[in-house]
Amino acid sequence: MGRVIPHFEVLLYDLTSTYFEGDMDDCEMAKRGYYSRDSRPDCAQVVIALIVTPDGFPLAYEVMDGNTSEQKTLRPFLEHIEKTYGQAKRVWVMGRGIPTEATLAHMRERNISYLVGTPKGRINQHAKKWLTLPWQQVRDSVHVKLYEHEQELYVLARSDGLQAKEMAIRRKRLARLLRKIRAMRRSLPSRDQLLLRIGAAKKQARRSFEFVKLTLPADGAAVTQASFHFRVDKEKLRQAEHRDGHYLLRSNLTAEDPAVLWTRYIQLTQIEAAFRSLKSDLGLRPIYHRLDRRVEAHIFVAFLAYCLQVTLKKRLQIHAPGLTPTAVFDKLGTIQLIDVWIPTCDGRWLVLPRYTQPAKDVEVLLAQLKLALPAQPPPRITAPSLPPPNPAFATHRVL
Repeated sequence: MGRVIPHFEVLLYDLTSTYFEGDMDDCEMAKRGYYSRDSRPDCAQVVIALIVTPDGFPLAYEVMDGNTSEQKTLRPFLEHIEKTYGQAKRVWVMGRGIPTEATLAHMRERNISYLVGTPKGRINQHAKKWLTLPWQQVRDSVHVKLYEHEQELYVLARSDGLQAKEMAIRRKRLARLLRKIRAMRRSLPSRDQLLLRIGAAKKQARRSFEFVKLTLPADGAAVTQASFHFRVDKEKLRQAEHRDGHYLLRSNLTAEDPAVLWTRYIQLTQIEAAFRSLKSDLGLRPIYHRLDRRVEAHIFVAFLAYCLQVTLKKRLQIHAPGLTPTAVFDKLGTIQLIDVWIPTCDGRWLVLPRYTQPAKDVEVLLAQLKLALPAQPPPRITAPSLPPPNPAFATHRVL
């Protein structure tokens, strides 16, 4: 487990996975998972748990077998942090799929504060109570309802922006699905081909498929427009759209301001950004190593690189808010350290380490970040027995 910086009030906890390319028989951690967060169910994977602060600074991580259930990962983290740094006042913010009811009960017994997303199905359990409660505005486009139940505070949130986004995604997928079904009715393939095409369309449509009612021909019957037809369940679609933009939060901080709870939960986007950066910018995905220790080393290097990246990101927000860490890396990569080898008359070599002169835009960047390059390194004299560099009299490396 990675080291943890002690005492942060809010800890964001989530999991991701990264997959392997090739045969992974020699790696014990590489397993097929319950689901792939990289949309590669055909590949073995490892699961990575990560804790970050609301500012995005990483505090700890753990690498687990690829078939590890996310619900089994939280309690070891709780015990490790309490054992190492004591029971400081911390609020654990998590997605809805991580804690089990038993884990939440354990946290309440230990007076560990939490804020977690909850499946929308729980809204229906207290539907009558929700209907009579007034909406409270916490942001321009966000409203909440509060309900206390069994020492917990439930926060039903409604976001206009999220509602529009969810409706647009569903309608796009549903429209694509209907076009495919209409094309099937025009072409009238064999029944076996029809079932295969419907299965592929269902996989792509995901949950939008449940809003379409299909009538299929009986086994052995011909596929005709009379035996194969469909309709959209408009009532079910209307009910789903009515629930769009709603999500349920759950916390044992019953005295907390609902606006504060909502703001803390939205901060989970910081850990999602960390996962995107690790996978896209820092080469965490995919993994080509075959041994467990090399896999862990690969993830450790990516974690250290992210620590540097997020530190640079925060420095840029202060001194150069228009730049991204990636743009800075590209600029600073043009500075190289060169070793110039000059032979002397007595058979020795004079080595002059020199870094390249930064371009004007790089000089401006360094000045904006309040960074200064060190003085040029002093020259060195080699021993007479040292062979000359091969194949040229100069070598260079990135500074």
